[in-house]
Amino acid sequence: MSLFSLFKYVHIVAGFVALLVFWIPVVTQKGGKAHLRVGWLYVAAMGVVAVSALYMGIWRIFFDPERTADSVAFAWFLIFISILSSATAWHGIRVLRYKKRKSAHRQYADLFVSGLLLVSGIAISWYGFTIDFPLLSWFPLIGIALGATQLGYWLRPPKERMHWWFEHLGGMLGCCIATVTAFTVFGAPRLLAIDSVSILLWFMPAIIMVPLIIGFSIYYRRKFSRL
Repeated sequence: MSLFSLFKYVHIVAGFVALLVFWIPVVTQKGGKAHLRVGWLYVAAMGVVAVSALYMGIWRIFFDPERTADSVAFAWFLIFISILSSATAWHGIRVLRYKKRKSAHRQYADLFVSGLLLVSGIAISWYGFTIDFPLLSWFPLIGIALGATQLGYWLRPPKERMHWWFEHLGGMLGCCIATVTAFTVFGAPRLLAIDSVSILLWFMPAIIMVPLIIGFSIYYRRKFSRL
């Protein structure tokens, strides 16, 4: 078995684990045993997914002797999904560590990760427009928005009492967008035994989950305002 095949199988297994469990921390009691244990399982699975996706994307672009223009484009998308999933999960975890902060946050690691998400989103989107590839053109706008929002959160003193709650929620649900989108782009065509799927299906996870993030934020803001 080649190293690429090994990473591919590990990526698939970890991806299915993440896909199966990502909803459990969303619906279970926040801070409870199920939320914490399954949440860490999801983070671990997504860590494996991100590392394996990064390797496969780089191999496909620079070392695959049978690469095509389409395979290279999808490889860049795979790399961006790796950055998106790892950056949002990182942010969702790190905000909990610094939830008591009262001033701007200057940890270089956190600023770098959010900055990487922002810059990579801009670069991948520009690349998508230059090759007329809609998935690469428009999907990275999510990463641009999330990266800019994360940087704004770190660089400004908190204004809300439960600021870390909303950032954790947004970060982890942003990671879920990456999980489900990767499945619809790479997994669904293979399971359905077709060459490609509608571009609407590619964007469906974001179309559904971005309003979900907004809805959860509104719900919990109202809830916390009554405490």
